[in-house]
Amino acid sequence: MRVSPDKVNKLAHAVADTLAAIDEVEFQEDRDTIRKEARNYLQGLLAEEMRIDQAARQKISSQRRIILEGTQEWNILYRKYYNDEVKRLGI
Repeated sequence: MRVSPDKVNKLAHAVADTLAAIDEVEFQEDRDTIRKEARNYLQGLLAEEMRIDQAARQKISSQRRIILEGTQEWNILYRKYYNDEVKRLGI
C-alpha cells in the first residue's frame, strides 16, 4: 500500500497523541522524538509491505500463462503468495 509522507506524519502524530493521552504511559523522551520514531517505524512497515506485495506479484507474473489482475484466480494466488511471503519472513 502506498501512503503519502503527509499521511505517515498524521499517523505518527496520532500515535504520539494517543500514547500521551494514556495515563499509564510516561514518555522518557520528548513528544517530537516519539513522533519521529513512530514515523520511522511506520515507514519501515510500509516498505516491508511493498516488498511483500512485489514478491507476490512477481510470482503471479512468472506463471506459464497470463493471469489477469482482478480475476478470482489472480486474487486467490495473490493472497496465497502474499501469505507465503509473510510466513517466510516470519512476520
